[in-house]
Amino acid sequence: MNLKRENLRMVGKLTVITVGMFAFGYALVPIYKTICEVTGINILALGDRTIPGATPAGPANTQVDTSRTITVEFDANARGPWQFKPALRSVQVHPGELTTVMYEFQNTQNRRMSAQAIPSYAPQQAAAHFNKLECFCFNQYTLDPGEKKNWPVAFVIDPKLSKDVNTITLSYTFFEVGGKTPPAPVASVRGADGTEVRS
Repeated sequence: MNLKRENLRMVGKLTVITVGMFAFGYALVPIYKTICEVTGINILALGDRTIPGATPAGPANTQVDTSRTITVEFDANARGPWQFKPALRSVQVHPGELTTVMYEFQNTQNRRMSAQAIPSYAPQQAAAHFNKLECFCFNQYTLDPGEKKNWPVAFVIDPKLSKDVNTITLSYTFFEVGGKTPPAPVASVRGADGTEVRS
């Protein structure tokens, strides 16, 4: 009799705990939204997006330096038989402003390949102030024959960048990992007697 009573009591406790867990799960979303609004921790993810007809929810992002405009140019170099290019050749941004640009890639070979991109910057001093929040250069990718991919680059230029820098070039070199990369072309010059001389 005591065992049956204890079992019923245990089932009751477990039922209360289960109902409490479901209630807490449903309450998490509004609690999270309230915490984000109060602390402002989600301000970067929201960016400066506005909804037509809606009033701004809070003050504008004061970290954006609207007094300056920097032109960011995008370059793509491929070491191998594939297509790799930015969707835009350049954008104009304010320091502190979150910007996203897409890059397009296609494996034009008849075999699978793994590849990775390495970024470089011009002028060199801009590298320390070019903060990438999302970039395909962080990982290696495997693509099937003919497969196309679009990859984002999300970045913010630090407002501390020197004021004499008005243009930054972000250049990517895309190369195959663990595969046969074609050698760089060798320049050849013909001598006075017509024979080919390698340089």
